[in-house]
Amino acid sequence: MYRSILVVTDGSALSKKAVKAALRIARDFGAKIVALNVQPPYQPPIAGEVPAAFLHNPAEYDQIAREASGKILAETQALAAKLEVPTSVVTVFDHSVYKAIIRTAKARRCDLIVMASHGRRGIKGLLLGSETQKVLTHCQIPVLVHR
Repeated sequence: MYRSILVVTDGSALSKKAVKAALRIARDFGAKIVALNVQPPYQPPIAGEVPAAFLHNPAEYDQIAREASGKILAETQALAAKLEVPTSVVTVFDHSVYKAIIRTAKARRCDLIVMASHGRRGIKGLLLGSETQKVLTHCQIPVLVHR
């Protein structure tokens, strides 16, 4: 039924559960996994917020963000290797997480998206909305929300 499954992970405990669920589904259906981590792109801080040495250093930010994403995605690859599930990993830099998820799923021709149910809480959650909710609202690919 499924041939290519996009699983979104941010390294949190809840997203790790979603990764495990996606890997079991992929194993059972003989599908491959595309593991996605979305990072915010570099945005220069306002002077006075941070030491001057960090005001204009997008290369250092890029390296730090890629290393953080690499660690998160390496965990997924290790779990996938144990279950013998073919896996590729993708890091995307985008301000809009839900758009990056949908765009990656389409580009990689995924027929299922698996992601955790969590999002921002409190006032930020009310103002910005959950990324999961946005994916559900704007995506035509089936989405499995894991709790």
